[in-house]
Amino acid sequence: MSEPRPDAEPDVYTMPPTAYRVGDAEADAGSPPAAPPSAPPGTPAPTPAPTAAAPAPTATEPSPRGHRGWDIVLSVVLLVVGAAAAGLASVLALFLAFASDSCGSGTCDYDQMNVGFWVALVAPWGVWLLGVVATIVLLVRRRLGFWVPLVGIALGAVAWVVGAWLVGSAIG
Repeated sequence: MSEPRPDAEPDVYTMPPTAYRVGDAEADAGSPPAAPPSAPPGTPAPTPAPTAAAPAPTATEPSPRGHRGWDIVLSVVLLVVGAAAAGLASVLALFLAFASDSCGSGTCDYDQMNVGFWVALVAPWGVWLLGVVATIVLLVRRRLGFWVPLVGIALGAVAWVVGAWLVGSAIG
């Protein structure tokens, strides 16, 4: 075992039990604590002092960071709406594939059309998934989270429009 350093703090777990004893300084460490003095027979027992009770919180005062039921319900509803919007965006992205029908021989940029198609098909779902994760994190931390699905729906729509623009601009 190594030597303790002089500047090290003492180990609190090795202190003798008498160091924690409250009461008579001359009392033996092995003796049981002395019983409190009893009152003579016939005297009434002392009543405990009344304690001041903390005021009960009222129902009208929400806790500063408590769960807000309306926020949870609205967040879930907006996440479902966001999933429906992402599904609609994916279905509409399938129709972007028909844009190549108007291409003649070598007049379209098929690589750009392919990128635009996949952006319009997949990006709304990626934005929705990020929105789900961010909403859950905010709700667990007891912060407002309903705004995240709203932003996610808007960003998913913007992503679909960017994909459709890529497809449209590839037609020559």
